[in-house]
Amino acid sequence: MIEAPNGRVLLDIQDNVAVLTLNDPSVLNAFGFKLRQDVTWTLDRLENENARCLMITGAGRAFSSGANLNDPDRPPRDRAAEARGEVKSELEAWYNPFFLRLRDLNMPIVTAINGIAAGVGMSLALVGDIRIAARSASFLQAFAKIGLVPDGGSSYMLPRMIGMARAMELSMLAERLPAETALEWGLINRLVDDADLMASSMEMARRLADGPASLTLIRKMYWGSLENSYEQQLGLEAKLQLQAGMTADYTEGVTAFREKRKTRFTGR
Repeated sequence: MIEAPNGRVLLDIQDNVAVLTLNDPSVLNAFGFKLRQDVTWTLDRLENENARCLMITGAGRAFSSGANLNDPDRPPRDRAAEARGEVKSELEAWYNPFFLRLRDLNMPIVTAINGIAAGVGMSLALVGDIRIAARSASFLQAFAKIGLVPDGGSSYMLPRMIGMARAMELSMLAERLPAETALEWGLINRLVDDADLMASSMEMARRLADGPASLTLIRKMYWGSLENSYEQQLGLEAKLQLQAGMTADYTEGVTAFREKRKTRFTGR
């Protein structure tokens, strides 16, 4: 187990799976300045670890309650200067680069959602390629409650996941969405008993970690599909298929198929 400098994030590498745990349960893993520092440090560290899948979860009784509005470590902000474009806002300076970094990560992401995932915490939960929630989990687009608008990419993801009507309802009414309904709407992939969340999520993460190098290309392909035309997507498929066909895992996959044995992918 590796602890980030401020102790707000834990990183554990198990069977090629990197488990990133938000570790500030006293504030329900709200994103404060020190937690953000630790997340950046942990992702930097992850680049030097032998991991093939990232699992994200939260310590205690919440995944993440969003931004920490009462953060004692928060540097003073000049909102007027931000509005004039003289300095970057927190979204421009940290949150947006963070979410883009997760989008471009060279490994699959599993989010193990325990308890509340609110505000930007909900945005983080949605970044998972596979999203597994405990039965007691819930989701909340909390922004309108304090007079703000959705961020962390949720205004992009939600309409594409659950449709415009439901996305608008969640964001405008800011009502809590139970995990059971999130599953019905297609917001999450799996719903498990609370006691089984970590084991089920680790099982899924290990399955992805044992998968071929093409999983990273699949991530890239589907993110690209959200903006591409049909013709552009066909072109992207051809480009990425060529890359996949040059991997050692493709050779292993074809060889295992011909030899009628289980594949032994290495992620290369």
